[in-house]
Formats: sequence, C-alpha cells, structure tokens
Amino acid sequence: MVTTENKDFLLGRIRGGQPLTLGQQVRLTLLLCGPAVLAQLASILLQFIDAAMVGSLGAGPAASIGLVSTTTWIFGGFAMATSQGFSVQVAHLIGSNDFQGARKVLRQGLTTVTLFSLMLVLAGLSISGGLPHWLGGSPDIIPEAKGYFRTYICFLPAMQLGFFGGSMLQCSGNMKLPSMLNVLMCVLDVIFNFLLIFPTREIAGITVPGAGMGVQGAALGTGLAELITACLMLYFLLVRSPELSVTREKGSYAPTASCLKNAFSITGPMWIQNIIMRGAHIASTVIVAPLGAVSIAANSFAITAEGFVYMPGYGMGDAATTLVGQSLGARRKELARSFSRITLMLGVGMMSALAIVMYIIAPQLMGLLSIDSDVVALGAKVLRIEAFAEAGYAAAIVAYGACVGAGDTAVPSILNLGSMWLIRIVPAIFLTRIYGLTGYWIAMCIELNIRGLLFIWRISGQKWMSKVIALS
Repeated sequence: MVTTENKDFLLGRIRGGQPLTLGQQVRLTLLLCGPAVLAQLASILLQFIDAAMVGSLGAGPAASIGLVSTTTWIFGGFAMATSQGFSVQVAHLIGSNDFQGARKVLRQGLTTVTLFSLMLVLAGLSISGGLPHWLGGSPDIIPEAKGYFRTYICFLPAMQLGFFGGSMLQCSGNMKLPSMLNVLMCVLDVIFNFLLIFPTREIAGITVPGAGMGVQGAALGTGLAELITACLMLYFLLVRSPELSVTREKGSYAPTASCLKNAFSITGPMWIQNIIMRGAHIASTVIVAPLGAVSIAANSFAITAEGFVYMPGYGMGDAATTLVGQSLGARRKELARSFSRITLMLGVGMMSALAIVMYIIAPQLMGLLSIDSDVVALGAKVLRIEAFAEAGYAAAIVAYGACVGAGDTAVPSILNLGSMWLIRIVPAIFLTRIYGLTGYWIAMCIELNIRGLLFIWRISGQKWMSKVIALS
C-alpha cells in the first residue's frame, strides 16, 4: 500500500492545526532528516576530500590548512548565523501560513546577507597577513597558510549565499533540494581539486593536466564549487520554490527596522557565541601548535574524520529547527516539544551507533587522510577517545537546533560558551602539557558530555519555547 502521508501532507497538518500521531511525527522527522543528513554527509565529504588530497602532499601542507582552519570556522560561523536570523523568521511565518510575509523577509534577508558577506571579505583580507604568525605557525608553513586563507576569504560571499539559500529552502520544508546541491558541490570540489592541486602527471598511461597549485589549489577548488552551488541554490529558491519564489510578486529588497530587529534577536547571540566559541577553537590551535606539525595535522585530520559521526546530529538538528519553527509559528507548543524529544532521541541513537564504528575503524579512517604513519597513529588514538563523547555531542547539537527553531539563542549560547571555555580550554592547557595532543582530546571528551547534559536540561523546561517572532 502506497501511503499518501508524504512530507508536504504532514507539514500541512502542522500549519492547519490538525493532529499528528506519534507515528506521523516520527515519519515526518525521518522524511526531513534523511535529506538533511545527506547534506551534512556532502559537507563532511567536502572537507574529507580536501584533507585527503592535501594530506597526500605531506604533513607540512596539511598543517598549513589546519593552522588557519579555526579562523575560517569563525568567518563561516558568522555567515551561517546571519542566514539563520532570517530563515527562522521564515519558518515561523510559513508555520502561520503567511507566505507573503515569508517572501518579504526573504527579500530583505538577501540584501542584508550579501552586504554582510562583503564586509567579512574586507575584514578577512585585512588580517590575512599576520594571522598565521599570531596563531604560532612555524616559518615553513606560514606562506601556504596565508595563501589558503586569502583565497578562502575571497569566496566567502558564495558561501554566505549558499548558506542563505539552503537554510531558506530547509525552513520551508524542502530538505531534498539543498542536499542534492550540496552533493553536487562535493562532486565539483573533487573535480576542481584534482585539476588544481596536483601537477600534470600520467595516470595509467594517460596524461592528466593539472595546475600544481598545492594548498592554494585546494582553496580555489572549494571556492569555485561553492560559487556554482550558491548560484543554483538561489535560482531554485528565488525562481522555482513554490513557497518562496519572489518572481510572482513585486516587493522591496530594502531591509526594514522590524525585520532587522527580529533577525538580530536571533543572530546577535549567535554572533557573540561564534566569536567566543571559535575564539576557544583558536585557543585550542594555539595550545596544539607548539606540539609540532604532526600533532597539528593529526588534530585537523581527526576533526575531519569525526565529521562522519556527527553528520546525523547536524542533519537532525536542521530537521529540529524546521519542525520546531513551523510548529511554534502555528502556535502549537506541545507539538514543538514532541518534535524536540523525537529528534533528540533519534540523533543520540544514530551518533552513538556511528561512534562504535569510528572506534573500530579509526586507523583506517586516518589512513584515508594522511600518508604519514605518525599522523595516522596519533589521529586514531584521539579519535578513539572522542568516541566516548558522541552521545553527549549529539544531545547538544540536536537540542541547539530545536532552540534555534524557537528563536531561543541567548541561553544556549551562554551554555555553549561556558562549557567550551571553563570545561574544555582551561583543563586542556594543563592536560596538553602532560599528555600532548591526547590531553586536549580528553578535555574535549569530558566537555562534550557535560554540554549534552546542559542542553537536555534546557529543552526539558518551557522557557525556550516562549518566543514566537515575526508573525504578522
């Protein structure tokens, strides 16, 4: 028997105030989560491919990317947070069946994020010269680190608009298209990297052209893939989306004070969190950098490899944002609470299962990323430590996604910041001196479990659902 209970039918029941059984709620969660997890998988594969291709060049080039990676996360975090300030408004408006209001927010958001991304480019270029020095990089990796960071920054508007288009489509309930486009980005990244990183060479008797740009080629290849994907994402959002296409009506693209105020109430705490949270990641880089190129590379590659475990958590977190946002937009708090619990349990279950797999195949995972035996051995060791943190990490990721869907970002940001700095960074300073890179990952494992408990406590109450924004 073919069921008629597809995604659009079930989302319509949320907006129409109709009841959903527990089975229907789980089904809708899985329908939204599946493409979201696929999108996360594509994103992780993108990082994995970059890391593996650069890793084949040796520990030095890999360390040059690892050195600035935490700073690129800061800039990417700003871009993502800015997009969510508008997409959460759109989720609430769609939940209340105000599609015209949702398109109005979309137009204003498009202008705002574009201008904001250009400001980020100027800021990034202004610090690019001194950044590798400030992070404690050794002289042999600084030139490549500078070049990588500058190329990354120049493509930031493409990343910003890709985030914006994807988050808007997701909050409208369309998880499949962003995931497909992110998979395409991954394929394009492989092609561009293959042509740009390596020099012209012979493979199976065939001459394969290459630019031989090394680390610079990795940054350029990723940037070009992001640019093409962002253009497609905006086309399907602005022209083809049934809910959000702006071609069907005229409207102003000039941001209004009320829209910006609503966006900033969501984005502001996320910006602050991004600065301080990513600042903690930079602090971790400074802690790890003196350990040498092997530890820097092992740390960077282990973080990339771990991504395969936490991708279901982020996918489930995206689904939670959409489901909670539309439920609260429809004034259905109990349904929002139910979706937060369902996504939390599924996310924890998936990541726990993958953590077991990661523990078993840690050496093989690291072997895909590096040809350096010392990097592989150290990376596998810390990955096995991190396997014991994945359940807590899942709880933190999914619960945070639910809170974002509710527009509740202030308290979750405080929880993230306090946990990161007080429970991870401070102990890591001492543990790293004693145990090297292993000490840092022990501190991380403890912190992620505690953070998960803090977020379970947050969504067990009522206050996180008290804010419904932008309803007209």
